[in-house]
Amino acid sequence: MEDLKKSLKMPLFGNTFSPKKTPPRKSASLSSLHTLDRSTREIELGLEYGPPVMNIGGQSWKFEEGQWSSGNNFANTEHGLVMPESGGNASGRELQRLKKRNVQLEEENNLLKLKIEILLDMLTETTVEYHLMEKEVEDIKIQHRRKK
Repeated sequence: MEDLKKSLKMPLFGNTFSPKKTPPRKSASLSSLHTLDRSTREIELGLEYGPPVMNIGGQSWKFEEGQWSSGNNFANTEHGLVMPESGGNASGRELQRLKKRNVQLEEENNLLKLKIEILLDMLTETTVEYHLMEKEVEDIKIQHRRKK
């Protein structure tokens, strides 16, 4: 134990290492709303300050239970946003049109991928044939030189 005490001594900085105590932290909240009485809060924030609500593209969205929602004809998505499944309004028709266009583009993309595969196969076959013909020409040249 005596050796440990000697090893902790630092002659340049003092006898032993002893860090200063940190002061206590101040209050984290800088908001003064908690100090206001109920009537003042109602005046400042409105009578009913519930979940956040916003209007995007003619649709009203409300943040409840950790997710954004808008009515019963909406379904949850993987990112917590809620999008309309179907509806009679313009945005519902636009969504259906976009889904249909997406399917068309996916089909076109698959067709183009298939065409690329076929073209690559054709190119490979042509390249192999070219190399075989080139080798045959070289073989014929070699045979012709031997005959001379």
